[in-house]
Amino acid sequence: MSTPKSTRRGFLKAMGAGAAVMSIPASKGRTVAAMAPSDQTKALLNVDPRPKYALSPYLYMQFMEPLGTTDGSVAAAWHFGHDRWRQDVIDVTKKLAPPLLRWGGLFVSYYRWREAVGPRDQRKLMYNMSWGGLDTNQVGTAEFVEFCRRTGAEPLMCINFESDGKSYFQRGPKGDKRMGDAAEAAAWVRYCNNPDDAERIRHGHRDPLTIRMWQLGNETSYGAEWDVETCGRKTIEFAKAMRREDPSVELIGWGDSGWGPRVLEMAGEHLQYIAFHHMFNPQRGKDSPLRGIEYRKDPDRTWEALMNAWKVHDRRIRDVREQMEGYETPLAMTECHFALPGRNRCEVLSTWAAGVGYARMANVHERHGDRLKIATLADFCGTRWQVNAIMIPVPGGRPFMMPVAKIMCLYRHHTGKQAVGVTECPDALDVTASRTDQRVYLHVVNTQRTRSVDANLHVNGKKVKAGRVFTLAADPEFEVFEHREDVLQPIEKPLPASGQWTFPAASVSAVELDVEDLEDTES
Repeated sequence: MSTPKSTRRGFLKAMGAGAAVMSIPASKGRTVAAMAPSDQTKALLNVDPRPKYALSPYLYMQFMEPLGTTDGSVAAAWHFGHDRWRQDVIDVTKKLAPPLLRWGGLFVSYYRWREAVGPRDQRKLMYNMSWGGLDTNQVGTAEFVEFCRRTGAEPLMCINFESDGKSYFQRGPKGDKRMGDAAEAAAWVRYCNNPDDAERIRHGHRDPLTIRMWQLGNETSYGAEWDVETCGRKTIEFAKAMRREDPSVELIGWGDSGWGPRVLEMAGEHLQYIAFHHMFNPQRGKDSPLRGIEYRKDPDRTWEALMNAWKVHDRRIRDVREQMEGYETPLAMTECHFALPGRNRCEVLSTWAAGVGYARMANVHERHGDRLKIATLADFCGTRWQVNAIMIPVPGGRPFMMPVAKIMCLYRHHTGKQAVGVTECPDALDVTASRTDQRVYLHVVNTQRTRSVDANLHVNGKKVKAGRVFTLAADPEFEVFEHREDVLQPIEKPLPASGQWTFPAASVSAVELDVEDLEDTES
């Protein structure tokens, strides 16, 4: 499917105040000529600019894991012929701008970090017990930290937490030991953070690698052989050993499956965050359009299912919050994405409709931002899975952002430091707001598939001096499946002095409002 440049130019020209014309081709070769006009005139979108709580930049983290034969992920991003990261992957990641990048996942249950440091010709092959195949370990601790530094992300390292207590990960199929203990975790902290660590210096890294944030294990309660008491005791043991090497490290413990309250009761003084995960299908059953290619048969039902996914996600976070009531430890959702049946985790996730659904989930994160301080919506990169933020076509294709990455990128670049309130808005809009100094930010999702929404933007007690709107919009059936620089880029337009704006159908917008106090203008 291709988009003529003249058609694209027409789409760009139409975007902005008072315009809601779509020109991007839909699936099956159709073109949406025009969306229906708005049925709401001058409805108020009102913001209360009083700060409510700090919003963490880590709400837009990414998660990298070598996924073996299942998805190329790390191996596709690494140029084995030149022993370096692919520059095009670095470039697109810098645009995505993840503030935090996690190295971990299931494979840390049998990952021995020393096999992936030092001279390349001496690194040991690792059988990937979860995802199949052999990992070369050419990408290890130093390479991961280099990637983070080159893309502006802070590294978060997952450690082998005694194989998360799972006996089937403690030995490889050929009998080699795969379980890492507290001493091994402490040595890893020393290798990375101690300025004088002889082992790291011998490997050619004179300066520390400096990893501040560490997660103890991955999903300790899933398929658990340990009980929560053992998890709590091991958390204390590992935390003490790691902090003997660097007292400043920040630790994330495991609290899912109802384990959080007891782990915090036992080991809360040692933890800065408590983790849970959420990979989910918002609409199960044989009649769900969110499976295989069923989504192409009924766009209305697909849209409805994706627009309601936020409810499942919100319930999940509320449940975890209720379990942790009485504890102040921040929440870290270090893995989260849709988990839908279908080839490569379901092609519907390449559609713009899924992107709009993800935007609603990102708004959920902001609404829970008083407690939720680390979150993601995707696996980071890969060659096949539609849950990836960045897709790397092989062989030789240019990497590109999937719809979920487009949303995370838009929000990441246009978000304030403090959450503020939205006291009134049109029913069809899903809106969150934030603020940094005298700039107010809105994240606006038009949940209507075919109708635009008019709104009159207002900030209590403030005069809006100037405003800009950055809009992503497309036919909901449009699928992102290749690198095309001119498709699904935010369209920037100035906000008219009237404060009135038309949010196109099926759009996600970031609004920036420069404000000043009314008393300042009156004086």
